[in-house]
Amino acid sequence: MNSSTIRQTFFDFFKGKTHDIVASAPMVIKDDPTLMFTNAGMNQFKDIFLGNKPAKSPRAANTQKCLRVSGKHNDLEEVGVDTYHHTMFEMLGNWSFGDYFKEEAIAWAWELLTEVYKIEKDRLYITVFEGDADDGLDKDQEAIDFWKTWVPEDRILLFDRKDNFWEMGEVGPCGPCSEIHIDLRNDDEREALDGAQLVNKDHPQVVEIWNLVFMQYNRMANRELKDLPHKHVDTGMGFERLAMVLQHKQSNYDTDVFAPLIARLQDAVQQQTGQRIKYGEEGQTDIAFRVIVDHVRAITFAIADGQIPSNTGAGYVIRRILRRAVRYGYSFFGLKSPFLCVLAKVVATEFRGVFPEVENQHSLIAAVIEEEEKGFLRTLDKGIARINDILKNNDAKVIDGKQVFELYDTYGFPVDLTALILRENGRQIDEEGFNNYLQQQKDRSRAATTMNTDDWVELLEDDVEEFVGYDRLEAEVRITRYRKVTVKDKDRYQLVFNITPFYAEGGGQVGDTGYIEANGEKVSIKTTKKENNLIIHFTDALPSDPKAKFKAVVNAGKRYATTNNHTATHLLHEALREVLGDHVEQKGSLVHPDYLRFDFSHFSKVGDEELAKVEQLVNQRVRANFALEEKRAVPMDEAVAMGAMALFGEKYGDLVRVIKFGDSVELCGGTHVQATGQLGYFKITTETAVAAGIRRIEAITGDQSQAWLNDQLTLLEELKALLKNPADVTKALQDLMQQNAQLSKQMEALNKQKAKAIKEELVQKVREVNGVQFLAEKVSLDAASVKDVVFQLKGQINDLFAVLGAESDGKATLTVIISDNLVEERELHAGNIVKELAKEIKGGGGGQKFFATAGGRNLQGIETALKKAEAFLS
Repeated sequence: MNSSTIRQTFFDFFKGKTHDIVASAPMVIKDDPTLMFTNAGMNQFKDIFLGNKPAKSPRAANTQKCLRVSGKHNDLEEVGVDTYHHTMFEMLGNWSFGDYFKEEAIAWAWELLTEVYKIEKDRLYITVFEGDADDGLDKDQEAIDFWKTWVPEDRILLFDRKDNFWEMGEVGPCGPCSEIHIDLRNDDEREALDGAQLVNKDHPQVVEIWNLVFMQYNRMANRELKDLPHKHVDTGMGFERLAMVLQHKQSNYDTDVFAPLIARLQDAVQQQTGQRIKYGEEGQTDIAFRVIVDHVRAITFAIADGQIPSNTGAGYVIRRILRRAVRYGYSFFGLKSPFLCVLAKVVATEFRGVFPEVENQHSLIAAVIEEEEKGFLRTLDKGIARINDILKNNDAKVIDGKQVFELYDTYGFPVDLTALILRENGRQIDEEGFNNYLQQQKDRSRAATTMNTDDWVELLEDDVEEFVGYDRLEAEVRITRYRKVTVKDKDRYQLVFNITPFYAEGGGQVGDTGYIEANGEKVSIKTTKKENNLIIHFTDALPSDPKAKFKAVVNAGKRYATTNNHTATHLLHEALREVLGDHVEQKGSLVHPDYLRFDFSHFSKVGDEELAKVEQLVNQRVRANFALEEKRAVPMDEAVAMGAMALFGEKYGDLVRVIKFGDSVELCGGTHVQATGQLGYFKITTETAVAAGIRRIEAITGDQSQAWLNDQLTLLEELKALLKNPADVTKALQDLMQQNAQLSKQMEALNKQKAKAIKEELVQKVREVNGVQFLAEKVSLDAASVKDVVFQLKGQINDLFAVLGAESDGKATLTVIISDNLVEERELHAGNIVKELAKEIKGGGGGQKFFATAGGRNLQGIETALKKAEAFLS
């Protein structure tokens, strides 16, 4: 089977078992602070497992794009070294939400693998949870009994919590699991050693292919296990490993999933270096092949989901993966020009029938990757130059860990590349020292961000939360649950209400603030955010009576201004597409009460005329006073038919909210004005680049734009007054600038004449001291003229050592110049000398061996410094 058939066969099988085939969630997670990336197929169903929202269907199946590079599940270091780990991978899965459980999950898994995919039964081994005394859990005898229906008991193996108890993270849904492993060795090897002895031993040909998780517990923050409201099934089968099995390969990378990428990488190496390096000969180059083709998939899918490489958070993880791939290409293949961007186009082609978002954005993805590659290749050059300096000036066999850490921290230079280059030069790094510095940095970072979260305290069983903030800014609420969080040793609280008028941060819009009040006690709501499917209200204190009925009040002024700016982003998006073209798509936004920020795809700077046109179109729509047309709970297909744009990287439900102003139609959960006239006036303040192919516009509306206009008018009036209220301000300014230019030329000529006269006087004051032509004088010249004069003196007088002092803009300055031959013969260094002299003027400075300057605040110290200068000739 080719990979497309393998995937479709999985879908068809579970469709036949009455499962809904659902779309993959985005790989980049936006509403769960406990995860940056989707690391398992179950992530998008977490709220269903927890009982926070109902399932749309009791059974589902799909292929989920996953990324495992951080946190509890981190496969980054294994990638490339072995043949079956990946950063980004597809997870084929089927789920039961309180419907079937262990018996059906086990039976169907066995049926699909052995009857449909025709995998040899005697190659399969089963692992089951052996129990755990610390958690008070017994052996999963129920799973063992069901497996015995299909598998001889000697092929059912017991393993501990590490291998057979699945947990998404430190807290959350979890449960015992049963894994299916396959032995891919040849018959002779299997005869010589029973495969059961190699299960979970990291053997490259005895690997796990499917994990059946029986989700029945919730891991609390205090490590306690609580029963979930219902029992669920969550299975995950590595698509790449399954392809390896069904295509009779010994490596995931030998399948048709990776073969086109490896072939294109071989071509890229040959085009850049003239070498034809083959994959499959093992060794370091094979590891490099695997790392690169794995990583480019992760980078491509992350950018398609809206995550641009950056210096923080999820963006930093993606940048790290990208740089790791570039480093392998640079070190092992000699690739010194961008190449990942070429491979990204192959990824787009290969996945266009499965994940169309990659194909639809392939130009943007390639441009972002290419820009990142160019930047890091420059960093590599700088880092290598720095290493060469270290090698040149240091004879030690072991290079200090602090210098290695500086390369890593300041230059973004991978420590493994530093170690590689040093080994090539017969040196090595001080690994312990480097790790100490790295740990200190991590400790500082952790200390700044550590947040300890207690478990939720449940107050009401009926904890279904309803958002009423579209229609009102006040409501009577009850706290259904709360928890304490500790940040930097300060306790804060998170509250959940039964209903809430507070909008939770999302879709770029900041969260609402305000207060709740009961019995004369007010508690401020500092911000509002969404975690999974809960709207969480952040406070500095817990109300004295959490069970009271509270009046919840949203800060109306902040909401009003924020709403203006959110509506403006919709009008801006429409105007940009009209002026620049349909390729423009939203890539991020920030809707703040004071301003809006809008990121969009476009491959060049937006010109002034284009910006003016965009601004004009938005303001036309503002003046048109288009009324809000809002439709809630619209089926997704119907919304798309209305012309609503779905953003890549966003997960939409079956029912969506549609916001329409005139011809602007968008899917949006944010708050909006009742009519566009409320915006008052829209003004673009900046247009800048964010990344290759992505631009950013910042703008203001409402009171902020009115204040901007008033400031501009005030500035104009002040300017007119300074110009004596001319009829034509522009002409008056042009005349003034012309006069200024003429006066500047005259001043420059006068300064040159003055400098010439002073230079001639200085020539007469040069005297010989110890065989050197010495000059130390105070002059009345600006800094530029002083520099010009000393260089003229240097060209005119041999064996010169001159120090000139001057006053410039109320500061004392010193200038030292030394003839080149004196620098060598007398070992005079202008930079060192001026640093010493600068002490007299209470300042500092430096420079080259033959020329240096200093500045200070003590004008009286100039004379002392000039007298002190002669001492250097003793």
